[in-house]
Amino acid sequence: MRTVYILWLRELKKYFRSRSRMIGSLGQPLLFLLTFGFGRIYSQAGEGNYIQFLAPGIISMTILFTGNFSGISLIWDKQFGFLKETLVAPVPRLSIMLGKTLGGATVALLQGTIVFVMTLFIGFRPISLSGLPMAFFFAFMIALFFTSLGIAIASTLEDMQGFQLIMNFLVMPIFFLSGALFPPADLLAVLGIVTKLNPLSYGVDGLRSVLIGISSYSTFMDFSIMLLLSLLILFIGSSLFGKIKS
Repeated sequence: MRTVYILWLRELKKYFRSRSRMIGSLGQPLLFLLTFGFGRIYSQAGEGNYIQFLAPGIISMTILFTGNFSGISLIWDKQFGFLKETLVAPVPRLSIMLGKTLGGATVALLQGTIVFVMTLFIGFRPISLSGLPMAFFFAFMIALFFTSLGIAIASTLEDMQGFQLIMNFLVMPIFFLSGALFPPADLLAVLGIVTKLNPLSYGVDGLRSVLIGISSYSTFMDFSIMLLLSLLILFIGSSLFGKIKS
């Protein structure tokens, strides 16, 4: 557990030392909120305040992007030899992987929390403060899943360019087909099926359910699927990480 804590703390220190990373990663969520949030199409369609619907999706998007690209840190450590020094230490590789994953997930959760606070300043209002603990749980499950996914993919790659190409290929479809920007019920039947196979859909839906009381699935279903998938991808990521040559 000491190794897990040290690596977790190391990821947090890297995050707080990089002010450009902290500020730059907030640009895209803010752009989406300002561009889409104050549009009139949603209200003209009789669906009410779009900021209320959009905010949980943008929070999820922030966590998705931050969590996935935490795999870059692993490739960086590979290229500069820092990972080799860690792997030769007499500690289980599972502890190393857990430390890096929990560190990346915590950073993603912090970014999501900052965006949540930003949404409050532009008009978003949760229906109840009692739903916030459950909202943070869903946010953490999203962070854990996509950080584990990023590290799992990074474990099989050696260059940063390849990782970025794969992530861009995965991240944008995952985001746009998650119901983050529009209700899944409005999609074509084929895309609706893809949305149901998208892990982020259940994280977005869970957040939206506990924050504003609107959902496409049951909260219990969202909870169960996100928990199961997070544990599954964590296991897969641990297996792939264990195969890295020291």
